[in-house]
Amino acid sequence: MSKHTARFTLDPAFTVGEVSPRLFGSFVEHLGRCVYTGIYEPDHPAADADGIRTDVLELVRELGVTALRYPGGNFVSGYKWEDSVGPVEDRPRRLDLAWHSTETNRFGLSEYIAFLKKVGPQAEPMMAVNLGTRGVAEALELQEYANHPAGTALSDLRAAHGDKDPFGIRLWCLGNEMDGPWQTGHKTAEEYGRLAAETARAMRQQDPRVELVACGSSSQAMPTFAEWEATVLKETYDLVDYISVHAYYEPIDGDVDSFLASAVDMESFIENVVATADHVGALLKSKKRINLSFDEWNVWYLTKWVEFSATRDLSDWPEAPRLLEDNYSVTDAVVFGSLLIALLRHADRVTVACLAQLVNVIAPIMTEPGGPAWRQTTFFPFAQASRYGRGQVLDVRVESPTYETKKYGETDLLHATAVRADDGTVTVFAVNRGRTEPLPLEVALNGLELTVVTEHTALADADPDARNTLIDPERVTPHPVEGTALADGTLTAVLEPLSWNVIRLA
Repeated sequence: MSKHTARFTLDPAFTVGEVSPRLFGSFVEHLGRCVYTGIYEPDHPAADADGIRTDVLELVRELGVTALRYPGGNFVSGYKWEDSVGPVEDRPRRLDLAWHSTETNRFGLSEYIAFLKKVGPQAEPMMAVNLGTRGVAEALELQEYANHPAGTALSDLRAAHGDKDPFGIRLWCLGNEMDGPWQTGHKTAEEYGRLAAETARAMRQQDPRVELVACGSSSQAMPTFAEWEATVLKETYDLVDYISVHAYYEPIDGDVDSFLASAVDMESFIENVVATADHVGALLKSKKRINLSFDEWNVWYLTKWVEFSATRDLSDWPEAPRLLEDNYSVTDAVVFGSLLIALLRHADRVTVACLAQLVNVIAPIMTEPGGPAWRQTTFFPFAQASRYGRGQVLDVRVESPTYETKKYGETDLLHATAVRADDGTVTVFAVNRGRTEPLPLEVALNGLELTVVTEHTALADADPDARNTLIDPERVTPHPVEGTALADGTLTAVLEPLSWNVIRLA
């Protein structure tokens, strides 16, 4: 047995937990071209009667997204929900402080709900309330307008606006990144904890069935990290269901090896928030368990955005400008796949997750105004995970060759998980972080009645910087891998250098 081989064992007796469908959520914010010329472009040749781009809609369905968080993000901290309802021609134009843009409100709450219905029954609303510049009263008004059946001023107003049936929004975010000094209405943990508790209590008075997400830290690097979660949860523990987690990753100073190990940080972030939440639960002597809503995650070239922001003309307030339109490489897609593996490996506690964002803005789907829509490299790992990552996550403990990283020290070359579907089939998701060498893999199968490899695909390329563009939209796609075999209870495969792999067993 070679020491250069990576190994793990799968056994149905050892599981992490059931995958929540909400793990494959995404995020639509009024930011850049996510909405306008992204999902909504009435003048586009492929637009339907409601202005939704049907070419984008088909890709959203193929991507397999579930919960769709809306309308922000930083945008929500200046959001007046009343601006986004009623006749479109009567809706006001507003300055959006979050992204220094002009918001037309042509796409609003009703259009968002209609879009979800077009995506399909798996698409669930996840609505954020403004706790930056607004508070309890406005959250209650939005909840009544959206969810109350009939017979009150706001529910009747919804019906008068053309939506007789309530929207049935169950999942609500209590603000966004309130720990961040960049947030309009930024608060201390004490201030936010009190406001979140007051809002949660009132929303539950209106409807005890709501599920509520309290704001956690905007990243593990925040100076208030962990202390923020502890303070907020001491106020809200019995009133909320989730604490939010946000994380973005990029290569810093060309350090690709550390970038490829980004999931090391993601997994520690998850485990540290779980430990903090459980500590508060123990202090309060509560039997309740708070789960995590990882409702913003992605590869994001944030330093580019910071540099661009420093040079923006602040006298200009454009409509739907091109912002954060990162074009993703094969390397980015492999890291992205590794982040998906990290979420699945913690499916017992991460029961909501939202890829930020859905279209154009650091997104798996790109569009050109009046032109085509196409899949970025990151589209494929998400679509495959959403399709095949449903069921019980098996406990995977890898024994792997390692490599040295500047940021995380010695790191496994293999990052992997496996999911067992209800029909007994198993899908292995695996990343080879090694940039130059293939990685042999052996998986021992105990107590699993599996006899055949039905598919092994890899997303990899001789050029790690290869990417899909308007000019060449299908440059990168997953390809079949030959030679993967299952014999005598052992799966053997070779993972190409710098690759995202999906191996399906039946």
